[in-house]
Amino acid sequence: MNRDELRGASRHLKGRVQTALGGLRGDPAQQVRGAANQVAGGAQYAYGRARDRAEDLAEDGRHLAHTAREHAEDVADAARERAEDFAHTARKRADRALADGRHVAREARRRGDVYGRRALAYADGHRTNTVLGIAALAFAAGWLIRRKR
Repeated sequence: MNRDELRGASRHLKGRVQTALGGLRGDPAQQVRGAANQVAGGAQYAYGRARDRAEDLAEDGRHLAHTAREHAEDVADAARERAEDFAHTARKRADRALADGRHVAREARRRGDVYGRRALAYADGHRTNTVLGIAALAFAAGWLIRRKR
């Protein structure tokens, strides 16, 4: 309850007392002053109530703005955390893909070395067939390159 509500209620009560006393004494002027004080007191009381309500609404608005700001900050924090998690996951996947690629390259090199050794061993063990094969390939290449067939 604010000052205007208190003053308005007391003025309204004073007006009622004045009106009652004016009626007992038979004084119409005092009755009119009492009625005027009752109306003025009621108006002042209503003004005080309206002011209280406006202050409550303003406080509610400030509270809502504060809550909205906090919610926006929470959403921003959550988005930042999700972005960081996504970046961390992407980094882990990229590292894993890089490691897998290195492993595949090492395995391909190892297999190429093994197949190369086998090919050299076969060529060494079958020299005649190797020379005949190379000659056949050279003949085929020459025949394909020749302009007149």
